[in-house]
Amino acid sequence: MHSIVCVKEIPDPETPASAFAIDPVAKRAIPAKDKPPVISPFDEQAVEAALRIKDAKGGKVTVISMGAPTAEKILKHTLAMGADEAVLLTAPEFEDPDSFSTAYVLAQAIKKIGQFDFVFCGRQAGDFDMGQVGSGVAELLGIPSVTLAKKIEPQDGKARVERAFPDGYEVVEVSMPALITVSNELGEPRYAPLKGIMAAAKKKVPVWNAQEIGAEASKVGGAGRHTSMLKLFIPVRESKVELIAGENEEDTANKLALKLREVKLI
Repeated sequence: MHSIVCVKEIPDPETPASAFAIDPVAKRAIPAKDKPPVISPFDEQAVEAALRIKDAKGGKVTVISMGAPTAEKILKHTLAMGADEAVLLTAPEFEDPDSFSTAYVLAQAIKKIGQFDFVFCGRQAGDFDMGQVGSGVAELLGIPSVTLAKKIEPQDGKARVERAFPDGYEVVEVSMPALITVSNELGEPRYAPLKGIMAAAKKKVPVWNAQEIGAEASKVGGAGRHTSMLKLFIPVRESKVELIAGENEEDTANKLALKLREVKLI
């Protein structure tokens, strides 16, 4: 059984607000100097879902990522976790993508890889939280998709999938091959053992560009965008404090009530 997992490199979510910055002209986040990019947490859980199927049914796991050359680090991390192969999709023409052009590049790479039973993605990216790429890949590959999965059980050419909801879950059955986006309810991803880390360090990660995956130049990166980002900014929050004092507790309470009524909060 072959599972392909799509992962993304993002700014570390643990970056302190004081160290977080953006480039308003390029409309992108600037990684903090002491906080290197990491794998998107939802994508790490997608890797875990694929590895659980490998543990139960055998087969292999291939992980792919589209991004900067630094994304090789997160691919090495997935290899250390137990993935068998990894591919990095990086080229100048892939820069400045949106959800559609990202999905297109990933779908082209998956077609190049060949036969598979599952494609796994995180439920959404840990930076922009759009949750569109997975469904887009499924549409481009012409396969069924199930979102928000918390448990996947393949059997006899089909998969039983539990989908997470705020007040419970539903169970659906999908034919394979299928694309599944994995939610955090799946559970914590496994730690990479020392043996896995050492083995991953020795593995070579192939790098593919647009030509190698047969991608059309007009559909990748900024050229393939279907949406435009108008503005990226850090919200400015202002707060004011007014102290209300009275001659005693009762007088203070009355003045507070009058003030709340004045600003129409009561």
